[in-house]
Amino acid sequence: MSSKIVEKETRQICTRCVMDRSATGIQFDESGVCNYCRDFVDRSSELLDEKPELRKERLFKFVDQVKKSGEGKSYDCIVGISGGVDSSWALVKVIELGLRPLAVHMDNGWNSELAQNNIANLINTLGVDLYTYVIDWDEYRDLMQAFFDANVIDVELLYDNAMLAVNYQMAEQQKVKYILTGHNQSTEGMHIPSGWNWYKKDKKNIKAIAKRFGGVKIKSFPAISTFDYLRYDRISKIKWISFLDYVDYQKEESLKQLEEHYGYKRYPYKHYESVFTRFYQGYILPEKFGVDKRRVHLSTLIISGQMTREEALKTLKEIPYSSEEELEEDKRYFLKKMGWNEKELEDYIERENVDHAFYGTENDMVNKLSGLKSRFIR
Repeated sequence: MSSKIVEKETRQICTRCVMDRSATGIQFDESGVCNYCRDFVDRSSELLDEKPELRKERLFKFVDQVKKSGEGKSYDCIVGISGGVDSSWALVKVIELGLRPLAVHMDNGWNSELAQNNIANLINTLGVDLYTYVIDWDEYRDLMQAFFDANVIDVELLYDNAMLAVNYQMAEQQKVKYILTGHNQSTEGMHIPSGWNWYKKDKKNIKAIAKRFGGVKIKSFPAISTFDYLRYDRISKIKWISFLDYVDYQKEESLKQLEEHYGYKRYPYKHYESVFTRFYQGYILPEKFGVDKRRVHLSTLIISGQMTREEALKTLKEIPYSSEEELEEDKRYFLKKMGWNEKELEDYIERENVDHAFYGTENDMVNKLSGLKSRFIR
């Protein structure tokens, strides 16, 4: 598999994590340590090094708040679930702590059979109610095609934006004040380099690309904008909580528990529960954009003490797939599902990349709002 990110002898790699010069704006100190892991340590060390008794006290206090907010309601929280280990473990812990969640899943037509089985096993074993929002496939495919035609990097903006919207919509519908997610500092705390993804609440960007390429009409797609988010957060008082930051989250131990008690089957890499996500991260990103997201994910595990640097470097020498055979199988599936042929995929990979902002964005407004907040709230 040829790749724009094949390692070169001259490419400098951080001496503490595995971030390298493929990351935008990376800088190294005199010891060869990069600014990405230094920033991660500065922001997260207090949380990662928190004493167990203090973490437990903080957890129980928060759980009490959630329970009180849900008195007299069918549910006291929403838990978004993708079938990945983080969201699955968050749901398990929520139930163990006596909360009453509604599990919410967003189906964009790319779920792997393994992910569907993991979700079903978890829901049935825990006895949790599940709400699944299924996006119209023809509309979603047209939106994806528009993003491919636009040559922007973050095709997953579509899924991530819709997932946010669905969770907030269900929280508002159920009059629930807390959305508890599997996001956490210990496995996701390192910042994604600028240019590797895009602002996830950028409804303006989605609509602009959809209109420009094919005039796609957004009907069933549940998009969320910055102002939508502010309404949910400030007016409806719905809080999006990185729930696993309240517990001592050890990914490998959690995986073992999920496998032993809930019939869970693991994926080779983070976010590979979706067929498209694994093809996107394992093929499109490295081939077209020269990005290997494994570097961020593995570096985070190194700094949080859940993986050694040597293990991460060994992993990076392998292709971002379980095997070449699985990659070819996913490529065939992608081509058939999108209605492409091999030549169209090759042409897409070779076309010049375009920044999201070229088509219109909410980012300028977000930056202004952030500036006003920093100016008036000290």
